[in-house]
Amino acid sequence: MRWQGGRDDGGNVEDRRGMGGGAVAGGGIGVAILGLIGYFVFGIDPATTTQIASQFGGAGQSEQQQGVEGTPRDEAGRFVSVVGTNINDVWTSKLRGYQRPTVVIYDQGTPTGCGFGQSAMGPFYCPSDQTVYLDLGFWQELENLGGSSADFAKAYVIAHEFGHHIQTLTGASQQVQQAQQRARSQGEANQYSVALELQADCYAGVWAANAAAASGGQVALEAGDLQAGLQSANAIGDDTLQRRSGRRVSPEGFTHGSSAQRMEWLQRGYQSGDPAVCDTFSQL
Repeated sequence: MRWQGGRDDGGNVEDRRGMGGGAVAGGGIGVAILGLIGYFVFGIDPATTTQIASQFGGAGQSEQQQGVEGTPRDEAGRFVSVVGTNINDVWTSKLRGYQRPTVVIYDQGTPTGCGFGQSAMGPFYCPSDQTVYLDLGFWQELENLGGSSADFAKAYVIAHEFGHHIQTLTGASQQVQQAQQRARSQGEANQYSVALELQADCYAGVWAANAAAASGGQVALEAGDLQAGLQSANAIGDDTLQRRSGRRVSPEGFTHGSSAQRMEWLQRGYQSGDPAVCDTFSQL
């Protein structure tokens, strides 16, 4: 993936790496919610993740982080900033009234608008503060799960989280939440979650298709990049993660979609470059 010469306006990125993580008041609920991310992305037991996050964050009292937030200076941070800038440029042209999310790079843990975020939970988007949270150690975790180490595989994950921001701006996330509250079973509620996640994959593909045009060719996919993204999408499909953790494949427990579905919708978005094709909810 070509990106080093891409425009970098800071990408609305805050670099909190190396800071001491503090909890936020009322963080217990957020920890429970975020613990589920660790389960569905990595297959980590939610109780284990929640316990670790709670211990790391303290008893839920508000604390100040040590250090000073700033813009990233190293190559990994610059990558996030350049890619984030490009994603913002693409969606500014695709979505009327688009507003940029904040992107926070952190390690170990950090307070968020959704509770205390901990690195074991993987990348996530918090709608309460409209912020994408990234612990860059996830890149190695993704590779350990069978994903690609290529730059585009990393960018796909970032663009997927931006996709959740798009869903907040369009109201799709709120509609899913309401539909889940009306669902007659957990399996039915999970179907809405799968549709939401697959749409975010599709939106990542839409970004990739438009990256070069939005950057004058400075940010662009190269030979093998799409395959690298598909490899990573395959690695984090629900069925693949269930098998990896020794559980039986249980479609009613899917929350992100199967490996085949995740690859399909990433490719659909890329092949069309049009967010209108990302209507995953019509498949319900």
